[in-house]
Amino acid sequence: MENRTVVPEFILLGIPNTKGQETIFFISFLAFYLCTLLGNLLISSVILTDSHLHTPMYFFLYNLSMVDLGFTSISTPKLLVSLWTKSRTISLCGCMSQVFFYQFLGITECLLCTVMAFDRYVAICHPLRYLIIMNWRVCAILAAGTWVTGSFHATILTSLTFTLPYCGPNVIDYYFCDVFPVVKLACADTYVIKTVTFTNLGVLPMICFSLILASYVRIVYTILKMNSAEGRRKAASTCTSHLTVVMLYFGPYALIYTQPQLSQVVVTAVQLLGDVVAPMLNPVIYTLRNKEVKRALRKLRGGQTTAR
Repeated sequence: MENRTVVPEFILLGIPNTKGQETIFFISFLAFYLCTLLGNLLISSVILTDSHLHTPMYFFLYNLSMVDLGFTSISTPKLLVSLWTKSRTISLCGCMSQVFFYQFLGITECLLCTVMAFDRYVAICHPLRYLIIMNWRVCAILAAGTWVTGSFHATILTSLTFTLPYCGPNVIDYYFCDVFPVVKLACADTYVIKTVTFTNLGVLPMICFSLILASYVRIVYTILKMNSAEGRRKAASTCTSHLTVVMLYFGPYALIYTQPQLSQVVVTAVQLLGDVVAPMLNPVIYTLRNKEVKRALRKLRGGQTTAR
């Protein structure tokens, strides 16, 4: 035990049961990744360039697009390289980076969904005071708070994970480095890191989901009290997109963490849904359900055509 050494690299086993189908998976994930980059960059550009979208709701949507751009880039590029070259090794620093940014952006998105629910609550339940409550100072503090809290959370978990000794084996039974798959390989007692991780990944998302649920209970109550059918339709429309994004975020992770008996194949498929597919769908959801965004996209396309 005195001669423990830190392994210089890890080996990622990747997606189970994909032998002989690497090319199909490579093309599929590459298409998902490119669509995610294009969609989120387009949404971000539209929000930045169109002054009509300089409102709190779109400010938070811009932050969500930035999170999705980073989130999908944590594991997908390495997964694509592994599928194409069949090289599954990842350096210790690369593994640490994946753990940090996955936790950082995952919790940041969780908090952003909660802040966006609060924004919709104020807009629908207190419309006359909306601009007073959701002023730019408050929006900046809320957005900054999500990023800072996410980085603090990730720093704690990453530090606890990689202060443990790793003396071999170094094979991670997953397609990317996350806290639980990595901690399984530690040559020491992992009770503390597992307790902290379960607490952080269980309590904080549960609090966020409870706040979102409470916001929408109040929103639904307010919508039902509206006299105007058009007003009810518009209010419901602004919330549908956000609720869909919330379900896409919380659904896969709730299934993974509440059903520990799930097979590795099912867990990986659900994880890929949340990590690869959901970031691609978010800009599509907000575009298809939002007339202002579609108008801004047409305006941007028209401007580019005129410029040419």
